[in-house]
This record gives sequence, structure tokens and C-alpha cells, in this order.
Amino acid sequence: MVQTSFHSATRSKLISILSEHRFFVLFLFLLGSLLLYPYAQQSGFGYAAFRFVGSAVILLSVYAVSFRPTLVIFALALAIPALVQRLRLLPPDASLLSILNIVLSFIFDVFIIVIIFRRVFAKNQPNSETIFGALSIYLLVGFGFAGVYGMVNTLQPNAFYLNPVVNWHTTPDRFDFIYYSFGTISTLGATGITAVSPQARSVAVIEAILGILYLAVLISRLVGAYRPHGSSGES
Repeated sequence: MVQTSFHSATRSKLISILSEHRFFVLFLFLLGSLLLYPYAQQSGFGYAAFRFVGSAVILLSVYAVSFRPTLVIFALALAIPALVQRLRLLPPDASLLSILNIVLSFIFDVFIIVIIFRRVFAKNQPNSETIFGALSIYLLVGFGFAGVYGMVNTLQPNAFYLNPVVNWHTTPDRFDFIYYSFGTISTLGATGITAVSPQARSVAVIEAILGILYLAVLISRLVGAYRPHGSSGES
């Protein structure tokens, strides 16, 4: 009886912590997914860890927007193709099913970003949780654009050029697009991969502009308005 009560109390406490820090947990798993991508092609622990963290990111994204039942139902419906697209390590092809799966996965990213955005920036007095929500949006945008680059490359096989001097392969894979996406959104650049087609360059310009505006305007606004617990509120 005592042990059952202990497990019940522990479970309730974990659920409470997850509910209060859902954006922080999502941010940690997004970072974990980014770190594990280079080891996803390997068998063994790296592959299993990537699949686990990737699945957790999808589920935590759904949980992060579970403010109303309708949002949960819609998010779960879009989470299925997102799971298939994120955990599928084979390169996408130009078939209708593959393109549809990429599009639905991108719609899932946009839906999660919009809901978290409205939740985070609706608060007049941000706290640490809203800061992590804003950072999660930044990472989700990076992953979302990586999927767009993958779709562009699927429709236009020569849309991106990999410099053979600094790359071990000549055909870009999903991690190449993730690397290119975060290099673009942070305006640091991605050495070794270049957008060649006009469509690919257009998407890269849009992502770079969004990244600059997001960091310069929205993140700085949140950080400027943030007051730690216990502060007097004075400037």
C-alpha cells in the first residue's frame, strides 16, 4: 500500500513538473535531436537514441499545444506523418506519397509553431518558461525549413551543390539540410553546401530574414521584459 502510494505521488509530481515546464523539456529534446542526427545512420545505440528522442520531440510538441481538446486532436492527426518523415532515414523520392508526407510534416511544424507563438507572446510578463518556448520556436523553424529544403531537392535534384572538397558524399541528405537550415537562420552560413536553383535560394533568403527578425525583435523583447522571481520589477 505504501509503495503504491509512493509511486502514485511520484507519478503525480512528474506530471506536474512536465506540465509546468513543458517548453523547457521540449527545448531540451529538440537540442538532443539535433545532437543525435550525425549518429542516426549508425546501428546500435546512436540509432536507437535518435529514434527515441525524435519520437519524444513529436509527442512533446503535441503535449506543448494541448491547451484545448480540438488542438490535441488536430496535432495528433498531423503527428503521424511527421513521425514517419522525421524517423525515416532513407532519402525521399519524388513520388506523390513522399511529397505529401513532407508537406503534412511541414504543416505539423507550422501548426505547433503558431500555437506556441500565440501562447508565448500573449503574456505581458514573460517568465523562464516563455523564454524556453520562444527558443523552441526557433529550433522548430530550423527543422521545418530543413524539410522544405528536402522537398525542393526532391523536386529539383540539382537544387543544392555539395562541395566534394569538404564533403564525404555528393548527394545531400536530411542532416545536410538541417546543417544548411540552421546555418542560414543564424546567418552564419553553411560551408560546403550551396543553394543553386532560384527556388532554393528564395527559400534560403526567406529563412534568413525570418531568423534575423525573430532574434532582433521578438526574442529581445521577451528577454527585455523578463523579470526573475523575487525581483522588485524596477529597471
